[in-house]
Amino acid sequence: MHVISLTRGQGGMNNYNGKILTRGSSQVRSRFVKKNGQCNVLFTNMDEKRRRYLADIFTTCVDIRWRYLLLIFCASFLVSWLFFGIIFFSVSLVHGDFEEQPMVKGDGMPCILHVRGFVGALLFSMETQTTIGYGWRCVTEECPVTVMTVVVQSIVGCIIDSFMIGTIMAKMARPKKRNQTLVFSKNAVIALRDGKLCLMWRVGNLRKSHIVEAHVRAQLIRSYVTAEGEFIPLEHMDLNVGYDEGTDRLFLVSPLVIIHEIDKDSPLYTLSRSDLEADDFEIVVILEGMVEATAMTTQFRSSYIAREVFWGHRFEPVIYEDQDRYKVDYARFHKTYEVPSTPHVSAKELEEVANLIPRSLSAFCYENEVALSCGEDEDDIFDAQVVGKERAEERKTSVSVDFQNMFQDTIRNYKTEHTFQNNFWPILKSHNDQPDSAGGQRISGFYKIS
Repeated sequence: MHVISLTRGQGGMNNYNGKILTRGSSQVRSRFVKKNGQCNVLFTNMDEKRRRYLADIFTTCVDIRWRYLLLIFCASFLVSWLFFGIIFFSVSLVHGDFEEQPMVKGDGMPCILHVRGFVGALLFSMETQTTIGYGWRCVTEECPVTVMTVVVQSIVGCIIDSFMIGTIMAKMARPKKRNQTLVFSKNAVIALRDGKLCLMWRVGNLRKSHIVEAHVRAQLIRSYVTAEGEFIPLEHMDLNVGYDEGTDRLFLVSPLVIIHEIDKDSPLYTLSRSDLEADDFEIVVILEGMVEATAMTTQFRSSYIAREVFWGHRFEPVIYEDQDRYKVDYARFHKTYEVPSTPHVSAKELEEVANLIPRSLSAFCYENEVALSCGEDEDDIFDAQVVGKERAEERKTSVSVDFQNMFQDTIRNYKTEHTFQNNFWPILKSHNDQPDSAGGQRISGFYKIS
């Protein structure tokens, strides 16, 4: 086994891109969770596996396949019929009911009427356990053992029937089957949303019945080597999808896009487009909730490996208004479209670019952006807010020549020192397509005065 031993930095995603190669240099690890939600895990070398499974026989019967469950029930009926049929035949044989000149015991009545051999005893056993009651064969008072056997068989038959009905009902009503009408998008995307890089995927419900208390979770699974040299083949790291704000709770009536904001606490914080193409990880997404019809908790899972995450894409809209209702077009559920203006750099590098511009300058630029883009009376706007008249007058003033030179020098220095031209400058340039009504051009939230 060959291990590329690189330590992971603090919160670093692309500081360790090594793989554990066990089959060949061109093969990567297998998917941990399949697209249909099944976990690709096989248990081996389990001590006392059969005894443990038999101790929880009900769960074992619910979990096994239908063919094996039906085989078990058919075998249990046949074995019980055969077992009690042998008892009835033995009692009748000892009693002498099968002899041509039957032994005279009591009033000469047989233990079971109209039973002439083993087949007759087996038929009587079936009639007793299934309560068919044809009225031809019946037990008499001649043999108390036969009467007790009929009582025991009736109880055993009720237990088998109850266990069979309960298991079949539990298997049919399992909330796991509700997952067939829940769907995750085939791919996840990374794109800008509100100026921040976000990992997004879509989830939908194909039924009109709701998933009550639905909430979503996500985990990043990958292999890495610790600073001490310990190899962890599958490390699970949570991806925040809004747990702190409560946005992980879903009202899943129409398809929703789940968003993971890539911030400094995210394990994807240093992931760029080039890293995504070379990295090997898996993102497991989980939807949990209660089935409205049965109030049973269900869990639906899926996963995205690195090549199933599209950088610079967004999901196509699937919901539109038609007269007095909303319609969902599931033909577009998995479709995405490319956004060329998406930066190729990581969220960390984007944050470093944003920190280059002083906070006071960015605030002043925003104030001038409001002054330039708003053609209404500023006195009414700023009086409506908790702002003094003196600050309102300052916001009306034009941008000075000194500030314009300072802003341009900041952008020029960053382009020279941090390869701004190749990575981040296309983003700013993409926002300069349309000049605003005041004659300025917008540059990533600022205005460049021509």
